[in-house]
Amino acid sequence: MDQADFVHLVRMSEHASADNSRAYRRSVAVFAALGYAWVLGCLGLAAGILLWVVPQMLQGKFRFAMVWLLLGAAGLLWVSLRALWVRFDAPEGVEITALEAPELFEALERIRRKIKGPPIHKVTLNDEFNASIQQLPKYGLLGGAVNHLSIGLPLLMALDRPRFLAVLAHEYGHLRGDHGRFAAWIYRTRLSWMRLNHSLADDEGPVAAATQAFMRWYFPRFSAKTFALARQDEYEADRIAGKLLGRDVTAAALAEIEIRGAALQAEFWGNHWCGAAGNPLPVGPYRSMRRFLAEAPDAAFANDALRQALKRLSSVDDTHPGLRDRIEALDATPTLPDWSRGNALTLLGDEAKRWVKHFDKQWCRDNATEWKQHHAWLERVRARAHALQASIAQNSAAELVELARLKRHLDPRADVRALYELALERSPEYAPALCGLVPCLPEDDRDGKLLLLHRVWEAGSNDRYWAARTALAELETPRMGMEHDAAAFKQWRKRLERAQESEERAWEELSGTSFFSQITRHDLSPFELAELQSELARCAPLARCWLVRKNLREHQQRRAYLIFVELPGMDDESRYHLCRALERNLSLPGPALALWAGESPSLKEIQRYAFDPVYTR
Repeated sequence: MDQADFVHLVRMSEHASADNSRAYRRSVAVFAALGYAWVLGCLGLAAGILLWVVPQMLQGKFRFAMVWLLLGAAGLLWVSLRALWVRFDAPEGVEITALEAPELFEALERIRRKIKGPPIHKVTLNDEFNASIQQLPKYGLLGGAVNHLSIGLPLLMALDRPRFLAVLAHEYGHLRGDHGRFAAWIYRTRLSWMRLNHSLADDEGPVAAATQAFMRWYFPRFSAKTFALARQDEYEADRIAGKLLGRDVTAAALAEIEIRGAALQAEFWGNHWCGAAGNPLPVGPYRSMRRFLAEAPDAAFANDALRQALKRLSSVDDTHPGLRDRIEALDATPTLPDWSRGNALTLLGDEAKRWVKHFDKQWCRDNATEWKQHHAWLERVRARAHALQASIAQNSAAELVELARLKRHLDPRADVRALYELALERSPEYAPALCGLVPCLPEDDRDGKLLLLHRVWEAGSNDRYWAARTALAELETPRMGMEHDAAAFKQWRKRLERAQESEERAWEELSGTSFFSQITRHDLSPFELAELQSELARCAPLARCWLVRKNLREHQQRRAYLIFVELPGMDDESRYHLCRALERNLSLPGPALALWAGESPSLKEIQRYAFDPVYTR
């Protein structure tokens, strides 16, 4: 099934759900039963063949064809049993008990009683900026479930108690009542089919081929038909959280999570890895993360992060609705929240410090090799910066901008304003220097920033979208003693609309055309490639990575890229989120679309058309 057909089926399921929710659920149950019927039919057929063939052979009525029937029946039986009993790994993390965190478990029990939900069997603490609840099947498609709650230590650091409890109430809301049990059953069934689909991908033989053909037909349609149910479930979980903790608290939690998560990715982790410049041995991040999350994010950054989050549309790539849709469904206003006062680490009691130390030590163990590699790369950065500094009198504008960037690699707070100003003396309209100088100006120099951004715009460069977005973020950020400039705001908003239309056309080219059309080998310099490889080394699930340049007609001078990654042992949802994180965080000199090796594109296609891998673990 191609993407257009999948989207069409998703939209049909959404309309059916909106028109008649009960009829839609019945149709989902019937389609799910079709999958069970196929499995049981295969099981019955295999058993029937075996019951006929084996007695015949034992009675001496041997024929060569019976051997093939016996082998086929055994293969069919094996595939059927695999489908009925798909194994699931428990979520990673450290299990915590009521004795270790009595306040947390008391809070969970209060939530359970209020929503009349089932018990949570296991609670684990992990290092993710997230919380999730999973019903792990005991017996595959046969049923039974263990309710497993995973809590991220960074989330406990970021939110105060009421907002964190709203997150827990949302997760617990997935388990509520009859609707919850039905949704959970469909969710477990979806996971089972997904796991079975992946496990059969490399099997060979006629039985496997027939099974794969059925899965290629059935699984995409099952995913599309159940999409609206999964989306509904998210809204319902938000509604339950809003009812228990208050709509405003829940909406504030959703917004703060988006902004804090963006700050961790854009600021904290980059700064932390910069520590490898002076430390050959890894340093745990969570103690410093606690201090980072205790401070209010920069106002301009927070405004921009929220605006970008609110612009993201609910897509068919993710059952979670967009932030704007979730907040508006709560009948709340999507605005910048007041920041959490304190954090929810108190729910862990006296054990909180111990868990921070535990995850610091674990992070150091897990990242020791990558930290060593990054330390070596930063030494090369230092050497390159030293060479450029020694020839500064003869450097071009591009080399001066490179030197500024290298200095920021070594120290994110390094003062590089003079380098950008010198670059502009040598090339007055050099866009990268104009862009680099903007954040170097004082916060209260709004006129100076807007003048630079206007020059970026007039240069007609590939940075128009960035310039308009940055200008609006500046104009929307309250500054002491500065009035709102309505005329400038109107001008830049119109510019942003124009730039966004151009960016959408460019993105459609990047993502909507054939993966392997309009591509060439990557154009990274040896130093840029080494930088990319250093970052890829820190992505633990990644086995191999390919990089190609995508030549865009909309922006012919723009360096745009396709990233193909091999991510063994991950489910599709985790792969999706990892690819989006790579798009946001990799240091590439242009926009990128990250895709994982799966059904489309397949690993064979990537190996054939995407040239050589740029990274192999």
